[in-house]
Amino acid sequence: MGGAGPGWGPAGLWVTLVLAWSAAVPLAAEEPAEPCEADGWAQDAVPPGAAFVAAASYRGPGNNDTRSNKALPILLWWSGSLFPHFPGDTERIDCPRGSCLVTRSRRVARHRRTKALIFYGTDFRAYEAPLPRLPHQTWALFHEESPMNNYVLSHSPGIRLFNYTATFRRESDYPLTLQWLPGTAYLRAPAVPLAEKDAWRRKGYGPVLYMQSHCDVPSDRDRYVRELMKYIQVDSYGKCLHNRELPSERLRDTSTATTEDSEFMTFIARYKFHLALENAICDDYMTEKLWRPMHLGAVPVYRGSPAVRDWMPNNLSIILIDDFESPQELAKYLDFLDKNGEEYLKYLEYKNAGGIKNQFLLESLEKREWGVNDMTLPNYLNGFECFICDKENTRVKEEQEHKRSPGKIPAPRPHIAQFKHMGCPMPTPGFGSVEDLSGGDSWKEMWLQDYWQSLDQGEALTAMIHRNESHQGRFWDYMHEIFLKRTRQH
Repeated sequence: MGGAGPGWGPAGLWVTLVLAWSAAVPLAAEEPAEPCEADGWAQDAVPPGAAFVAAASYRGPGNNDTRSNKALPILLWWSGSLFPHFPGDTERIDCPRGSCLVTRSRRVARHRRTKALIFYGTDFRAYEAPLPRLPHQTWALFHEESPMNNYVLSHSPGIRLFNYTATFRRESDYPLTLQWLPGTAYLRAPAVPLAEKDAWRRKGYGPVLYMQSHCDVPSDRDRYVRELMKYIQVDSYGKCLHNRELPSERLRDTSTATTEDSEFMTFIARYKFHLALENAICDDYMTEKLWRPMHLGAVPVYRGSPAVRDWMPNNLSIILIDDFESPQELAKYLDFLDKNGEEYLKYLEYKNAGGIKNQFLLESLEKREWGVNDMTLPNYLNGFECFICDKENTRVKEEQEHKRSPGKIPAPRPHIAQFKHMGCPMPTPGFGSVEDLSGGDSWKEMWLQDYWQSLDQGEALTAMIHRNESHQGRFWDYMHEIFLKRTRQH
C-alpha cells in the first residue's frame, strides 16, 4: 500500500501503473507543451507584478544553480492556503542542492516538470485527492498539527500514500518535534518566586490551573480533570469545566492567551501547577501546553506524548499523569508538593545555570535547520520546501544518469513514508475504560468512529491509486466495497 510514481510507489507497482496510465490517458495528449507560459511563467517565469523576496526565510541559503526558471522542477502546494511566499502565486527558491519553482497554481498539476505535490495534513481529504496519481510525481506531507485533525494519517494505508513527511514525530523525514520550543533561553526564563505563589494561594486561588476552551477532544482530558477536581482545587478559566473568571474582559479574549500577552502570562505564572493535557495522544506530539508552563516556571502536570521524558531538560521537570494509579493519587502528590516548597522547587532546577542536562534535547535544538521566531533562520515551512526541492533535484539527476547508462546505473529507488512517521494510537477515555462508557457517550460515538473510519478512507484511496482511478467521485464506491468486505469477514 502506498503512493505511486516512477519507482515511487509500492514495490512492483510502478511498472503496472505506468502502463495503465499510458494506455488510459496518454500524457502527451493531456498536457500542454508549456502550461507554465499560460500562467505567466514564460521566460524566467515571474508572474506579472511579482517580485522575489530576498529574505533568507524565503530564498534559502543560495547555490550555484544557473538554470532559468523554466528549466527548474516545480513543486505544487496542493493546500494553497499554506503557500508561504509573497506576493504572487509562484516563487523561485534557491536551496542547498539546487533551485525549484514553487507554486500554488493547480493549473500545473499535470505538467511534466511538476515533480512533487505538497499537502497540508489538516486539509488533506482522501475523497478529494488528485487522481489519477501521476507516475512522475512524489507526494509530500506537511503536518505539524494534532493527529485529531486527520486520523487517516495515523494508519499505514494513509501515511504510506506519501513519499516524504514533515510531522511532529522524530522519525519523520523532516521532524518538527520542537516546533513550540524557541530554544533553551525560553526554558531558562525566571520563575515567579515561591513566596509570591504561596501568597497567591492564601488569597484563595488553587494550586492547579486548567485553561482549556477546546472541549470534547480525542484525549478526553475533561473527563480526567473532572475526576481530579473531586480531590484538589483546580481553577478552570476556559470554557471547559469553567469554574472561575479571569479578572478582566481583555484577558478572557482567546487571542490574548494565544499571543502570550504579558498581563495574561503574569497572571497564570502565579500558579504552581498547570494541567497540560494535549488534545490527542501520540509520540512526540508536544505543544505550547507543555512548553509554556515550563517557560513561566509552573510545573506541567502532563498527559500527551508517551515519550515526553526524552525531551525534558532534566529528570525532574514535569509530573506525568500516567505515573499515578488514579486522579486521587495524583491529587495527594500535588498537595504534598504544594505544602513542601523545597520539594516543589526541585522541579524548577532546570532554570538554574547548567540545569539543562539533557544532551539529546540540546543537540536536537542545535541541529534543527529551522528556527522559531528567528528571522536568521528559515521557518519550518520553507525548510521543508527546500528539503523537497533538494530531494527532487537529486531524483532528476539520478533519473538522467540512469537513462544514459541503464545497464550500469539503476533507477532511483522509491522512498515511502512509514507508519512511525505518524502512527498515533486509537483514542482511549481520559478516565476509566471504554467498557465503562454508556452507549450514548458523545466522546465514544465521535472519536472511536472517526479513528476507524479513517482507516477505511486510507484503504479506499490506496485501492483507487493501485487501480489507476481517474475520478474522485468513485471514492464512496470503494468505501462501500470495504464496508461490505469487512461485514462478510465478521
